[in-house]
Amino acid sequence: MAQTFFFYDLETSSLNSRFGRIMQFAGIRTDMNLETISEPINLLVKMSDDTLPDPAAIMVTGITPQATLTDGLNEPEFCRYIQEEIFTPDTTIVGFNNVRFDDEFIRHTFWRNFYDPYEWSWSEGRSRWDLLDVVRMVRALRPDGIRWPFDSEGKAVNKLEPIAKENELLHTKAHDALSDVEALIQVAKLVRDKQPKMFEYLLGIRDKKKVAALVSLDDPRPFVYCSGRYDVKYEKTTLAFPIAPGTKPGSVLVYDLREDPTPFLQATPQALAEVMFSKKTQDAPRLPVKEISLNRCPAVAPESVLRDEDRERLHLEKELIARHLKLLLSNPAFGDAVRTAFEMREPYEPQTDPEAQLYDGFLNDKDKPRMAAVRNANPEQLADFHPDFADERLSELLLRYKGRWYSGSLSDDERVAWENYRSRKLRAQLPVYMDMLVKLSHTTADTFVLEELQLWAESIAPIE
Repeated sequence: MAQTFFFYDLETSSLNSRFGRIMQFAGIRTDMNLETISEPINLLVKMSDDTLPDPAAIMVTGITPQATLTDGLNEPEFCRYIQEEIFTPDTTIVGFNNVRFDDEFIRHTFWRNFYDPYEWSWSEGRSRWDLLDVVRMVRALRPDGIRWPFDSEGKAVNKLEPIAKENELLHTKAHDALSDVEALIQVAKLVRDKQPKMFEYLLGIRDKKKVAALVSLDDPRPFVYCSGRYDVKYEKTTLAFPIAPGTKPGSVLVYDLREDPTPFLQATPQALAEVMFSKKTQDAPRLPVKEISLNRCPAVAPESVLRDEDRERLHLEKELIARHLKLLLSNPAFGDAVRTAFEMREPYEPQTDPEAQLYDGFLNDKDKPRMAAVRNANPEQLADFHPDFADERLSELLLRYKGRWYSGSLSDDERVAWENYRSRKLRAQLPVYMDMLVKLSHTTADTFVLEELQLWAESIAPIE
């Protein structure tokens, strides 16, 4: 198949990808010249009756749970559609902050609906790309030809809506997925037309193998790195240097060469950990080390891309960088100390809910045909289907899958288990949910959405 881009955006029920839900999915397929080659996709996804959305999120998007029931696909239908029709072989999946947000919602939606949560973004020539970091690097290194927005305090802003507005690009409705996709394609064209070399370079460097060749511990060299973690006054950009393997698979710890390492070089791992995990205040020291994941499309480039004017503007003068690099190289044990300090991080509180346990382990190969059987089964077949999953997470997911979308396939015991789960979940969430509705009623004139959210809660609340 010919290579294509698929630009997409989501509107969701909350910011939490583990428990939130996709409510709107929109996208447009283009050829590699960014020309549209098919009709836009704009779908709603039904909300199940065990889910209370974040009222604040719904007030922003205006998409009510009732609207999803009227016009939406259920999650199994949605997953099948995007798997077969959208994330096709040789597709580069593109969004704006999608690697950290939208892609996570796709993964968790696939996970609870018995699809592989990863293959959609890498197998059969597929890949993903995030234009947020593209915009950051272009602004930092090759800003000419594009009008860049600032906030009321004069700080640089790299959000999609203000960039589109500043450059008089199409963006008819913020927080509507399809409108955001249309603006995203226009911003991509703007970057390509004004800075074609940078556009093509960043498109190519999305490959984790190419990132690994640049961010290399075998042949460590300074490299340009743009990240939201860096200071906006330096355009979110620095020169970084690889110092140790990261604590996550496929990650590397890198040092910010703008910062003098002297205060940290002789510190023990425990002392470094205290700096890292102490409460952040304006005067508190900060360990200038970041863990970079090679498979998350980081915006990285060789040091040679920096021009003299870039170095001056970004405070990356050659003498400064050389001095800090020499200190690092003369203290090779520092990287090991930093890695040990990173390993001292408080472990994340273990997740007990299988919907939140996606990253607790990869799927067992023995379960993949069983998962395929689940998603291909009709309701009658599901009623008599009791697979012996090797992965214990999947049995509870199957109960919820049936309860949400195929309740007629539940046995009597399963129906009791499903209603008990639903009741516990909603009873725990309803007090906070109703309190938020009251607070929002004092700050908004949009009573329709609030009334719909009130009715939704009443319609799914467990019977006393």
